[in-house]
Amino acid sequence: MVHEKGEKAFQDTGKATLFLVPTPIGNLKDITLRAIEVLREVDLIACEDTRHTRKLLSAYDIHTPLMSYEKFSEKKKISHIINLLAEGGSVALVSDAGTPLISDPGSVLIREVRDRGMKIEALPGPSALIAAMAASGFEGPFRFIGFFPRQRGAAVREVMRMKLSTDHTIFYESPRRIAATLKLLDESLGDRSIFFAREISKVHEEHLLGRAGQILETLSARREIGEVTVVVQGSAQVQFLDENSLKQRARRLMGEGYTKKDILGVLVDETGLGRNRIYRLLQDLD
Repeated sequence: MVHEKGEKAFQDTGKATLFLVPTPIGNLKDITLRAIEVLREVDLIACEDTRHTRKLLSAYDIHTPLMSYEKFSEKKKISHIINLLAEGGSVALVSDAGTPLISDPGSVLIREVRDRGMKIEALPGPSALIAAMAASGFEGPFRFIGFFPRQRGAAVREVMRMKLSTDHTIFYESPRRIAATLKLLDESLGDRSIFFAREISKVHEEHLLGRAGQILETLSARREIGEVTVVVQGSAQVQFLDENSLKQRARRLMGEGYTKKDILGVLVDETGLGRNRIYRLLQDLD
């Protein structure tokens, strides 16, 4: 729908609105016409980094006031946004790149606005996880886990979920940690296919498909990697674990140096069995 000059892109909403506006993840042209309209017409744009967002606004000759709204100041900035909405104003929430709240701040604000009965409107738009899933060519259900866990125990449990699940798994990873993560996937998932996408929608965008070890070898020749999105193909079939299988899995993990505490968490998460039952099983192991 094209709006005539002077007509608000959201005038028929009937009341003040908090808009969740996706922004480009690379190429500045990856933004919808509606997103540009909303950013131009709201009273305030809440963003992670005003310097970053100002570049986007400058490219489209948008002069809407900006307010910093990042993870560490989220709770302090909510009252200003709530007051503006209560007075009939409108606010756009944006992240530095992609769709707000997808691994970015904003959940506290959303809950507060919804609890007060105020209107929230989410615009569709750029998302690295959707772009990567589409480019992977994998069919079927998938799950998104945000950034790959940093703690060893959480990482082990997550890889075990991937090993058992028929769903594909999508995650983000930093260029500093991607080598260690791919190594863990290679050790645990064997011949499972991995789709690796870096710098999506940017000049040096690259896609790699293969086993984790193959991708790791290819990356060893890269000086810079940039932002990374990974899609791990799901298991070809549902895997069911009886008690003997659980013991075998536990022994393998113990042989690889994992503690019983880590293994307890893995098996509880993946099987749904009670902690006490898994604990007794681990006590029987040498």
